[in-house]
Amino acid sequence: MHELNPRPVAAPIPNDWDQPSRVRTLVLLGVTAFGIYLCYRMTAPFFSAIGWALALAVVFAPFQRWLETKIKHPSLASLVSVLVIGLIVVVPATFVGQQLLVQAAKGAEFIETKVKSGEWRRALEAQPRLAPLAGKIERQINLAGTVKTFSTWLSSTVGAIVKGSVFQAIGFCLIFYLLFFFLRDRRAALQALRSLSPLDDAEMDRLFGRVGDTIHATIYGTLAVACVQGLLGGLMFWWLGLPAPLLWGTVMALLAVVPVFGAFVIWIPAALFLALEGSWGKAVILALWGVIVVGTIDNLLCPVLVGNRLKQHTVLAFVSLVGGLILFGPAGLILGPVVLTITMALLETWISRTTAGSRKRDS
Repeated sequence: MHELNPRPVAAPIPNDWDQPSRVRTLVLLGVTAFGIYLCYRMTAPFFSAIGWALALAVVFAPFQRWLETKIKHPSLASLVSVLVIGLIVVVPATFVGQQLLVQAAKGAEFIETKVKSGEWRRALEAQPRLAPLAGKIERQINLAGTVKTFSTWLSSTVGAIVKGSVFQAIGFCLIFYLLFFFLRDRRAALQALRSLSPLDDAEMDRLFGRVGDTIHATIYGTLAVACVQGLLGGLMFWWLGLPAPLLWGTVMALLAVVPVFGAFVIWIPAALFLALEGSWGKAVILALWGVIVVGTIDNLLCPVLVGNRLKQHTVLAFVSLVGGLILFGPAGLILGPVVLTITMALLETWISRTTAGSRKRDS
């Protein structure tokens, strides 16, 4: 009887993913996630300043690059850029803000006077077809009470803005403080993002390009065009002698930012108001100006300022702007479209990688 040779025992395969290693890795992931969450909570109050500083840094990056060819010291070049940008942004914003406070108070007083005096009712009764509308409005709406509430709200809002001017000044300082480092250290920051990102260089270049195009399109194609529309509308209000032209021009600019809405929300009721007062010539002028000039300026300027840099569906543009405003406040005008663009770019990267992997398996 032959003695059976024992079956050789296979050498144990080294396992790096043993229980202690797994626990350490999970603990590290948990601590890292908790640290990221704490960093998010600490950064959240500064989202508005970060958003505007990022937008200004992207828009003025060509100026910064040109300035660095003249001033070899990066910190000094960034300081000069911040001072120039501050003069361009802060001085007009301060003047407009002061005038808005004055005109808002006068506008509220003007509307309240018109309602209390009954001029609006006499204007409707002067039009036979519109006369029944006056009684219907009074039955359905407490117009005097509504206007009084609006005036009170406007006055309290103006007071809150005045009281919060110190915090707004601190916010402005924070924006330009961050802007200095965004301009000076932009190359190092982009390189750090590349090193931390799981995307390859080509994908990161595409992502950076999409984000830059989004910011340029938002600043030039949305905010700049909206400001021009508000300026043209406000100038016509001023020329026609309507009250608070700067206030209503600013409101038209704000409404023009949001897709679907527009400056027409303001100038159409103003034209109707002029018509009810019997100023038919002014009403026709305002209506023609709104339709021909203010209404078409978007189609004229956007192709020149933006070109084909960014084309989003109206629904996506609406969600990114309005949702961004709700989530991030005023900085949502920038952060909303940027977040949407980054998300869409990452989804496209996943789809591209998945498609490429499927083709390799099929081949």
